[in-house]
Amino acid sequence: MVNPIRTFLSEDAGQDLIEYTLLLAFVALASAMLFIGAGHSIKGIWTTTNSELAAAAASAST
Repeated sequence: MVNPIRTFLSEDAGQDLIEYTLLLAFVALASAMLFIGAGHSIKGIWTTTNSELAAAAASAST
């Protein structure tokens, strides 16, 4: 009974797959956080631009 347990603990065939999966998950989460942050920034720029254009249109029509 000890030999199969010792073999199981010393086996490292799937270690690479687990490491790459964890690395991929980290990259995916980091990318998602960057996109969320960029989205808020772009929304702010778009809102400011829209306000400036509305003010310019109102000023030009009077």
